[in-house]
Amino acid sequence: MAQESPKSSAAEIPVTSNGQLEDSHEHSFNRDLKCSLPVGLGLSETKITSHGFDSAKEGVVEAGQFPSKGSSTSPKSSVISPSSVAASRLAGQGCDLIIPTGGRAQQKSGPVVLADEVKNPAMEKLELVRKWSLNTYKCTRQIISEKLGRGSRTVDLELEAQIDILRDNKKKYENVLRLAQTLSTQLFQMVHTQRQLGDAFADLSLKSLELHEEFGYNADTQKLLAKNGETLLGAINFFIASVNTLVNKTIEDTLLTVKQYESARIEYDAYRTDLEELNLGPRDANTLPKIEQSQQLFQVHKEKYDKMRNDVSIKLKFLEENKVKVLHNQLVLFHNAIAAYFAGNQKQLEQTLKQFHIKLKTPGADAPSWLEEQ
Repeated sequence: MAQESPKSSAAEIPVTSNGQLEDSHEHSFNRDLKCSLPVGLGLSETKITSHGFDSAKEGVVEAGQFPSKGSSTSPKSSVISPSSVAASRLAGQGCDLIIPTGGRAQQKSGPVVLADEVKNPAMEKLELVRKWSLNTYKCTRQIISEKLGRGSRTVDLELEAQIDILRDNKKKYENVLRLAQTLSTQLFQMVHTQRQLGDAFADLSLKSLELHEEFGYNADTQKLLAKNGETLLGAINFFIASVNTLVNKTIEDTLLTVKQYESARIEYDAYRTDLEELNLGPRDANTLPKIEQSQQLFQVHKEKYDKMRNDVSIKLKFLEENKVKVLHNQLVLFHNAIAAYFAGNQKQLEQTLKQFHIKLKTPGADAPSWLEEQ
């Protein structure tokens, strides 16, 4: 009994709401409480009650009910009952309480933010590769089946005919362009030879007094031919530049759109064939989701195919209008320049260049002057 008094001495201190000792009737209650508490009573075996700030019993530590020695019944767990005033204060603070798995409440300021699930870049790339592989497989299977004559393909007869004509015309225009470039090269060499020949005649005219006039006439003729040849060469080069732009830029851009249209057509037929195969099979709980997904993919590629077909039709229409306008002007230029040159009509040849706003490059125009070099 002498060893029990130090352990239970904390129960002998009565506490009031203002923190002072009280010698009133609660002191006798605490003495009774001391006698009733067993040896080794801890804080976990007590119950704290709070009845508000106006209650005289606020902050009083009360002992729970304990069984007698030898009983198998476990002691009741402690309960913390906050007062109504404290609860109202907590509710008015506007703070969020985060309760972890341990069951202990922690206070956190600010709103609760639920972070989105972080996407893995590697998984996204893997998904893109998977979709690309599947699409490539379907398109390759469609191309092979078409070449073997087993698969069906969608054909727009009018559009396909226009595309074939465009490709055939492109080959013919490329042939004309190649021949015009050959003519320009040969004409340049001839003009260069005529210029050198005129210089040689002029030199001999000064050194041969007995043939002064004859060498002089030939020198003037060769220089005139070289000058007219340079004018014709300027017209031919302008013709080549315009046809080259038409063939290698305008027509090539249209053919690039045609290639995109053909790729869209292959994808459309591939997914159309896939949907037809699924529709011919059984319909059950496993195949219905696949059919629905295939129907959605088919609709997406059908819209893409229709869009590309419309784009090709519009580009072919504008190309035809532009081609007629450009080739009309260039063919008139080429004809008038060639006719005036071989007729020896220098004025008509110069007038042709002015009509089409062609400026000839003077010899040495590309070289910078000594002021620009400084």
